[in-house]
Amino acid sequence: MKIGIPLEVKAHENRVAIRPAGVEQLVRDGHDVMIETQAGVGSGFSDEQFAQAGARVVDTAEEVWAADMVVKVKEPMPSEYHLMREGQTLFTYFHFAADETLTRAVMDSGAVAIAYETVQEANGSLPLLVPMSEVAGRMAAQEGAKYLEKLYGGRGLLLGGVPGTPRAEVLVIGGGIVGFNSAKIAAGLGANVTILDVNLDRLRHLEDVLPKNVTALYSDAHTIRENLERADLVIGAVLLPGKKAPQLVRRDNLKTMQEGAVMVDVAIDQGGCIETSKPTTHENPTFAVDGVVHYCVTNMPGAVPRTSTFALTNATFPYLRRLATHGWKEAASRDTALRNGLNIVHGKVTYQGVAEAFGMPYTSTDMLM
Repeated sequence: MKIGIPLEVKAHENRVAIRPAGVEQLVRDGHDVMIETQAGVGSGFSDEQFAQAGARVVDTAEEVWAADMVVKVKEPMPSEYHLMREGQTLFTYFHFAADETLTRAVMDSGAVAIAYETVQEANGSLPLLVPMSEVAGRMAAQEGAKYLEKLYGGRGLLLGGVPGTPRAEVLVIGGGIVGFNSAKIAAGLGANVTILDVNLDRLRHLEDVLPKNVTALYSDAHTIRENLERADLVIGAVLLPGKKAPQLVRRDNLKTMQEGAVMVDVAIDQGGCIETSKPTTHENPTFAVDGVVHYCVTNMPGAVPRTSTFALTNATFPYLRRLATHGWKEAASRDTALRNGLNIVHGKVTYQGVAEAFGMPYTSTDMLM
């Protein structure tokens, strides 16, 4: 199979979809791997390293996108829409439910779109979402701590304070991978942390494994409002796999919050769990509404590409190898997790959450296999 790895074109996205070690294995398997020049530089991998591993380093995106399968990190950008084509397999993060324009562009292309974020194992785990959720969760606490500084419009608080001063109050909405990692880092920095979730078993687990300066509470509208009033930092960490995130913090809630409080909406890739959120970039990461600083960067892990590329490719490569070996249809027939990753096939929406987001017809993968 011809496999193409393009240079990511999303603003300040420095990750790459494969490492030289992965290229070496794919070439050994008999595949032809093309990688766009400079694609790995942001993550610390040179063209020479990829060439030595057996890749063909090419000069243009057009050459890479001519491949049978294109493997990326982030969703295709508008400048790449015309490069997608019928019969091609695309394997990357898509987050379709937050972007109708992208959804329709992929449908119109006739390509087969397999989304990292909905590849789901039989036990319910999301193996290709977990590593970036871990990175984003840990970064959320770091970024929140930074933007609490007065220089950036925050309240001028140190998360853990110092002896004789109050600690910052951190509210984490959602107790999944992102929420757990956010709470862990914020607590490690000394903040008082409250983490909310609706799953009682998950709350019991969080209380067992997190430090004593973390309080795990059942999430409802009243509890959210009550904790927003005293929060210095709010981290939105809500996930409904493949679906648009529910908006749990409303515009009116901001009026009750403290001036200079910070909100980091990690759910922004799926539309955001804060009503006033809108996508931002690493170049311009924040904006303020009613005196509350919002951080809504859609590719947070792109700021730490070396860590992120290793973490991501460790998880994606086994699935990539199966797709390369068997093709999308046979691989999805053999592997339920990959089958769950099918979001759009030859113009048809094959993931329920995406169809629901835009009122589109849903086609079961059973009809396409």
